[in-house]
Amino acid sequence: MRARRSDEEGEGLLEVKELIENTQEEKITWKNLPHKKQLLLLALCRLSSPLSNACLLPYLYYLVRSILSDPNHPSAPQQISRMTGLLAAAFPLGQMMTSMLWGRLSDTYGRKPTILLGLTISVIANLSFGFSRTIGMLLFWRVLAGMANGTLGVMRTMTAEIVKEKKHHSRAFLAPPVIFNSGRVAALAIGGCLADPVDNLPALFGPGGLFNFSRNPRGVAWAVKYPYAMPAIFNGVVLGTCLILAALWLKESLETREKEWDLGIVIGKSISGFVRKKILRKSTQKYTPLQDEEADAFHNDVRIGEASSSGSTTPTSTQTQYKAHRPPFREIWSTHLLMTLVAFALQPLHNSTFLHIFPVFLSMPSSPNEHPTVFRFTGGLGLASPTVGLYLATFGICGILLQLYIYPRVHKRVGTLGALRVANFIFPLVYLFAPYLSLLSAHKKAKWPAMAGLLFSQIMGRTMAIPSTVILLTEAAPRKSVLGTVHGAGNTVSALASAGGPLIGGLLLARGIDAGAVGVVWWAWLCLIALVALGWSFVLRSDHGEEGKDVEMGVVGGE
Repeated sequence: MRARRSDEEGEGLLEVKELIENTQEEKITWKNLPHKKQLLLLALCRLSSPLSNACLLPYLYYLVRSILSDPNHPSAPQQISRMTGLLAAAFPLGQMMTSMLWGRLSDTYGRKPTILLGLTISVIANLSFGFSRTIGMLLFWRVLAGMANGTLGVMRTMTAEIVKEKKHHSRAFLAPPVIFNSGRVAALAIGGCLADPVDNLPALFGPGGLFNFSRNPRGVAWAVKYPYAMPAIFNGVVLGTCLILAALWLKESLETREKEWDLGIVIGKSISGFVRKKILRKSTQKYTPLQDEEADAFHNDVRIGEASSSGSTTPTSTQTQYKAHRPPFREIWSTHLLMTLVAFALQPLHNSTFLHIFPVFLSMPSSPNEHPTVFRFTGGLGLASPTVGLYLATFGICGILLQLYIYPRVHKRVGTLGALRVANFIFPLVYLFAPYLSLLSAHKKAKWPAMAGLLFSQIMGRTMAIPSTVILLTEAAPRKSVLGTVHGAGNTVSALASAGGPLIGGLLLARGIDAGAVGVVWWAWLCLIALVALGWSFVLRSDHGEEGKDVEMGVVGGE
């Protein structure tokens, strides 16, 4: 038994050494990233989460206020804070309920059918949310949308299966978040601008608006009755388009099912061929790209040169045995994996709270704060929903640029754990100073640069932390055959953290408003969790060891 284990360890070290040498020989760039079209389609599927979740952030405060029976009551701000926290928590709560189920289903029935089913449910839930006018129905559709988006772990697994070489992982795992953040930018801007279109877009939906065909004196009738339906309609149309694209061109990546016949792919190829031949007038001569040959070689665990010389890529008996083996469920959870899952959960615990609290904080009415102290002051910044949406979207663009140009360089220099630690140093400082923005609400020249600095710093940290934790979780999986289960578990703990964070944050924000100290949620929750995450990122080092760090930097961090 020991000899067998020693042989396996020796083979593993040789494989790592070979990967490091390949990384050093070839410069890893976005241009030579394999299977870019499939990664793009997968990234489009991930738009479901930011569209479902981020679109309502700019107007969530105003949505809840419009449903309250007496929005002008003195206790209204506290009620709104609690309800917004509940609605923000409902989405990840749904994710938590189904993440493991989606992961196990994808391991059995395939990645693509699982993703398509999730997208279909997401379209229905988003459209229905926009036409709901009670807190109960809003909560129901938010939970259902979260359940549909439990497929995030499946998409991360699919990324690892599409791009098999570890040297490409740092960019492959970064590509979907780039689209994710692009969708988030669009969702924030469009959510803020399309909300309550009678007031925000009077030229189109107002009493004399272009779309007011019935000349209703209050504006377009359905927009008056359902003032927050427009963002939901936009989400439904975009996600429906992504569903069609995925059905026609996204390929299955599960090894046991990727060779099966797929009606959607057949129809997609027919459409592509028709467009190429009849519209673009291009030759339909077939050829095999080099990356397909590489993919077959990696799929069958054969070197490209050997595959070409032998004329066959038949898997060896060892590889066949590897494919057939799936460890029992209880044997998946090593100490290393469990520690990585804790780090994976700590990030959304404070990030999701910030993403909920900050827009609400910007929307809350400002307070004069005539006699503030270091810890006792209250109020928000009193910004309108279009202003909040456009402001957050503008800095979302900064996040995309940071992901494309800064993270790969930081990752190359300090490795995966190093990038995570740098990010975790930034978060506590942001949360420490954020509540003092309320003291600047009346200072127009000072509040905008201060808001910009804080938001940019938080986005910088988030840009480095999220892909780093995803890479660490992928590498912690004991076998490729359980990647779906591992990422399902990751999505479960992440969803649990994303549900608990905003819920606790909303309650603490309301408590802070009651006590005249709006900073309570920032200092007693966000800053505290960020400090715990910082400490835990150094605990992970003892599990990896120095050798593991070198491997990470060589295999994952190379550029």
